Amino acid sequence: MRIKIFTPSVAALLVMAACNKSVSDRTANLPPLSPADQDVNAGSWKPMLLSRPDTFAVAAPAATNSTGYAADLNELKGYQKGMTDAQLGTIKYWSAGGVLRWNEIMRSLVAKYNLPPYQNSDTSYPIPSSANPFAYPYFPFANPPYAARAYAYVSAAQYDALVACWYYKNLYKRPAPYKTDSSIRVYVTKTDLPSYPSEAAVLAGVTAEMMKLLFPDEIASIQQKLQEQELAAIMSGAATRSDITAGEALGRQVAQLFTARARTDNAGKAVGTQADWNKLKTTAQAKDQLPWLSLETPKRPPMLPLFGRVKCFLFDSATLISLRPGPPPSTGSDSMKNATAEVYAKIKSPTRDQMKLVQYWADGAGTFTPPGHWNAIAAEDFIKKNFSEVRWARNLALLNCAEMDAAVSCWDIKYYYFNPRPSQMNSEIKTLTGIPNFPSYVSGHSMFSGAAATILGHIIPERASAYMQMAQDATNSRFVGGIHYKVDCEVGMTVGKNIGNYAVLRATKDGAE
Repeated sequence: MRIKIFTPSVAALLVMAACNKSVSDRTANLPPLSPADQDVNAGSWKPMLLSRPDTFAVAAPAATNSTGYAADLNELKGYQKGMTDAQLGTIKYWSAGGVLRWNEIMRSLVAKYNLPPYQNSDTSYPIPSSANPFAYPYFPFANPPYAARAYAYVSAAQYDALVACWYYKNLYKRPAPYKTDSSIRVYVTKTDLPSYPSEAAVLAGVTAEMMKLLFPDEIASIQQKLQEQELAAIMSGAATRSDITAGEALGRQVAQLFTARARTDNAGKAVGTQADWNKLKTTAQAKDQLPWLSLETPKRPPMLPLFGRVKCFLFDSATLISLRPGPPPSTGSDSMKNATAEVYAKIKSPTRDQMKLVQYWADGAGTFTPPGHWNAIAAEDFIKKNFSEVRWARNLALLNCAEMDAAVSCWDIKYYYFNPRPSQMNSEIKTLTGIPNFPSYVSGHSMFSGAAATILGHIIPERASAYMQMAQDATNSRFVGGIHYKVDCEVGMTVGKNIGNYAVLRATKDGAE
């Protein structure tokens, strides 16, 4: 592994990274996906970006009595004639669900790349660049805002691609290979869902194309996963070569729509310049406020100070501004002194349970970040619900678009107020977890968690109170850990819930309910 770790907290980073290395271990022995409902009408659901499900044409398939189709079946049966244990293992892995597996892969990549660059010899910091992702510092630095956006783009693109896939399945209605040839062995759950185009190949194509943009140094491994998923679909008896070819092409076309948006959504400008960073400081001082300062040594530039200008998925820029709450206590006020004293009192004698809470929700460097944590929570519950692939994609798109928009809103608020951390106000405060390199007000964990709990509670109503309790625990962990004032957490949770409600509003209008 070539990524270098040069921070004082090496042990902590290794522990957190180890926790993320086994993203798929908990799901290794899942049975094949067996949806309670195939959502046969999903081709009529409202996509995120596609204007209509047939935006990209898919040619009609060959008839099942054609010579071309017969050749497809022969290829499939040729694979099944002598499958190895490794091939059977690959089928088992992917049959649990393509959306789930790609989400796990995504979380692993986020954890791998969630490492801040080490300083140069002159104490300045290098900045990862998508123009040269293969040289140190490696691109991307998958910090929480970057990760939230990456999860959203992949999930939303997968959803749109599968809506289009379901549309063409219903249009052409070509049966699965095992429906046309009884000699074909089946290693997946049998359904009446048409096989053309293949949903596995659609997922492989759309995800691989998105990840080329988001994790350019992983193209070879991503391509390998694409080939594994597609071959598994053929060997399992679920799809023919022509199902796969059509599906991958459709997925890649849909992805290109999303990559075009991603290249113009302002994320590429989020780092800002020295002039931008200086302006944040002078603007705060002009308001008679103590500006936030990096507490790292040497001082690190602020993390993505212009991320608050990134284009959201669920609402427009005017709504983003309207979501901005009122200011935190003035840095020279008694209210701020009291808020700081409250943090100091809390961290002086933490209980064992409080320490566990802080560690469980830390989601710092070397992990899949707070949005990834909520993806993991969602995935465990989605498995139990036996959702179809297209509903898996729809639900994760709702979750992750809420998480991305929460990140944009949170960063807008953080850098609008540029509020110092508790340990900047009182150096006696020794935090129980790492101090993030960005302003305090409002808490990102609170916003991510409030948004996630709100939309997940809509998707699985019987779990709504449990999700909200998790969100409250995540929020409390940041106050208990000494890195946030209580007001950061309370206001962040409120704004996060408001953003989650925009995802709920979309869910009620997308045709899936």
